[in-house]
Amino acid sequence: MQETPFCLSVGHLLPYSMSDSNSTDFTNPSTFILMGIPGLEAAHVWISIPFCVIYAIAILGNFTILFIVKMEPSLHGPMYYFLCMLAVTDMVLSTSILPKMLSIFWFNSREINFSACLTQMYFIHCFFAIESGFLVAMAFDRYVAICDPLRHSTTLTNPVVAKIGLAMVLRGVMLVLPYPFLASRWPYCRTNIIPNTYCEHIAVVKLACADIRLSSYYSLSVAMLGIGLDVFFIAMSYTQILRAIFNLPTEDARLKTFGTCGSHLCVVLAFYIPPLFAALMQRFGQNVTAHLHVLMSNMYLLVPPVLNPIIYGVKTQQILDRLFQLFTHKGT
Repeated sequence: MQETPFCLSVGHLLPYSMSDSNSTDFTNPSTFILMGIPGLEAAHVWISIPFCVIYAIAILGNFTILFIVKMEPSLHGPMYYFLCMLAVTDMVLSTSILPKMLSIFWFNSREINFSACLTQMYFIHCFFAIESGFLVAMAFDRYVAICDPLRHSTTLTNPVVAKIGLAMVLRGVMLVLPYPFLASRWPYCRTNIIPNTYCEHIAVVKLACADIRLSSYYSLSVAMLGIGLDVFFIAMSYTQILRAIFNLPTEDARLKTFGTCGSHLCVVLAFYIPPLFAALMQRFGQNVTAHLHVLMSNMYLLVPPVLNPIIYGVKTQQILDRLFQLFTHKGT
């Protein structure tokens, strides 16, 4: 819809013109060109400031979570082990996107090698799926802790937690593996310009001059059967959790019990709601400008790594107490 006039407007940047595409072998492009945020190129330097702050907060905040959990023996439990897995995933996810984005904003370094583009695509989608899996594991932990507290310590032992974490990693690795494999097999003869700040799967395969329905259908199946099932399992867990909470005898007990899963619920909402808005914008936002689509596609990947350590740091008393101890100890 809006992509055609945009591509035409930057046609002078293409190594091959559209008129030559039929006679020129463009099957294996050596590089792609990431346009950054279309329409806001003049403001890239200013836009980089909040994104740089986001990256710093994401790395520092998640590293702080890892450090506090490691140093505090009382936090050596299933909930915090899963939180550490989430923190590592957030750091990898943000690092997969932001360094290249900032190089575009600061140095106008828009070229990305074809193999590097596919690698970035894989890491972004893989760790997004892994993070979704960890949120399911954390929901299961809260379900057992609230609905069957007497068996929590025997059900979620350290080996079980490690196996669940490994299963979520392997699931993400295997689910997303066909993305770069299929993308590398398509012939590309239209353009090598990607109107985004990173190599998003569908944005890349749309450049192919072949029938990409296999990639599209597989991407849809991952979203529906992978992420969709994760949302379903989390919803089922919280249905049982809320049922158990409402059966408690006093209001004080209900609030105290709900507070133990409040952080996780906030993280779940922060993770799944932005992609939902981005999907709705793609489906129904025909009149939405291209730069808003790009900003939204970036924010739903970058917001969770920033918010997760803040939410758990503020709402988890043990982490907050340990953080205050670190600062007061340094102060004295």
